Amino acid sequence: MPALRFVQVDVFTETPFCGNPLAVILDGRGLTGEQMQAIAREMNLSETTFVLPSTDATAHVKVRIFTPHLELPFAGHPVVGTGYVLATEGLLPRREERFEMRLELGVGVLPVEITCTDGVIAQVTMTQQTPQFLAALPSADVEQLARGLGLDPQDILGTGLPAQLVSTGLPQLMVPVRSLAAIQAIKLELGPLHTICERYATHSIYAFTRETVTPGASMHSRLFAPLSGVFEDPATGSASGALGAYLVHHRVVGGDAPVVHLENEQGYELGRPSRIVIEVARNGSTISRVRVGGRVVKVIDGTVYV
Repeated sequence: MPALRFVQVDVFTETPFCGNPLAVILDGRGLTGEQMQAIAREMNLSETTFVLPSTDATAHVKVRIFTPHLELPFAGHPVVGTGYVLATEGLLPRREERFEMRLELGVGVLPVEITCTDGVIAQVTMTQQTPQFLAALPSADVEQLARGLGLDPQDILGTGLPAQLVSTGLPQLMVPVRSLAAIQAIKLELGPLHTICERYATHSIYAFTRETVTPGASMHSRLFAPLSGVFEDPATGSASGALGAYLVHHRVVGGDAPVVHLENEQGYELGRPSRIVIEVARNGSTISRVRVGGRVVKVIDGTVYV
């Protein structure tokens, strides 16, 4: 039976068994898409990635990303975690204290910056696509969304902010919630959530509040993706980038600063606290760059037999 080595890391944390776990198959050559999907289903993590030779001359490697149910063209914690594994496993050469690798994804080639301190990787930061601000939900759909989250509609409508699709590579529904107590009390009813996700062609519902558990955080968030087989995700880099862009776009944070720095806390309800660093840069009122990063720690080294 062919043996495939994998490394499992926890992303957006420096503490083992916190953050968001990710399995990285170091050499996916020879695997079919169906086999990759089966391995991801067996791993049963939010995502599993497969490293392949690049088909784009501007990229170092190609990375395919799978949830237990489907393949994604882009996701945050898989890119950050895979970048860390590529650097620590010597699959891409480590050079100076700060260097860049370029990963070919389903959405194109994206840069990933590795920052080292005393030879140890201190942070991995990805650049996401320029944000797109898509449909905002009308009040009737917000009421249905609230039912699906077990909330009073005023928990969302009372924030004065829209429930809106935002994409930095993957369309995701930003859902403002007016209090930490309300977001912690969310209980999913899958029927209404499936209807909303199908209506707006998204897999991800990202609820957030400006009230936080820890004093240094800018917001507290929870990600639900039932259509992709992820009931709740402990740390979501793609949605964090979209959320940072959303907050700057709607002038909730940042004022007129050309670069806005935020820290997002997630995963507390799952017992996997995570910290996601977000940077949003803009030229005037136009957001020009979104970057998301954090710490990564290795927890498992193993073999998959196919």
